Amino acid sequence: MNAALRNALDQGEECGGLLAQSSAQLLAFIRSKPELVAPDVQMHITPASMKPESYTAKRMLADDFPGLSFAPCQLRPESRGHVHIRSADSDVQPAILFNYLRAREDCETQLAAMRLVRDVVAAAPLAEMIDRWLMPVTHLETEDEMLAYARETGTTLHHPVGTCRMGSGDGAVVDPQLRLRGLHGLRVVDAAIMSRLISGNTNAPVIMIAEKAAEHI
Repeated sequence: MNAALRNALDQGEECGGLLAQSSAQLLAFIRSKPELVAPDVQMHITPASMKPESYTAKRMLADDFPGLSFAPCQLRPESRGHVHIRSADSDVQPAILFNYLRAREDCETQLAAMRLVRDVVAAAPLAEMIDRWLMPVTHLETEDEMLAYARETGTTLHHPVGTCRMGSGDGAVVDPQLRLRGLHGLRVVDAAIMSRLISGNTNAPVIMIAEKAAEHI
């Protein structure tokens, strides 16, 4: 932190600018179905809307007018993808298949979350502040239309896990001490060793994994 910013904070001055704001100022954990024991959707609510080309360019390009974005994330997806090595050459990238929304359970959860967003936006007092919908437009009514939109615009939240699962069976890539099976002197220390996603961000578990590895080493 530079001296000018530190002095401003010490003096209680308000810091402005885009980087002074959180990317998602509101966060909610919700149930897609009332009978669930625990929330299965994490909702990020951002005080900005994105230009349509953001979704094809895979870059967040903010609109130049006030906006609001809701981004539902399924916490415990059932769809499974894979990562396969394509060559002994380390410069050749692996083949990655995410398989988003392959499982019917995931589709149902995503649909429920999208409908919940519509209900929230249509309720007072928020509805009085909304000038118009940008994406998705309100004519998306059928499940196929809504899922097509989710597949077109959806992306990862950068919390992938499970490509080097820890365990003791033949299907495990690393053992309980995080040692790579079949190769001496190498450990895997990150979210790849987790067998499933947790119900939230992976930062804290990865810190725990690193502490475990440090003890073993």
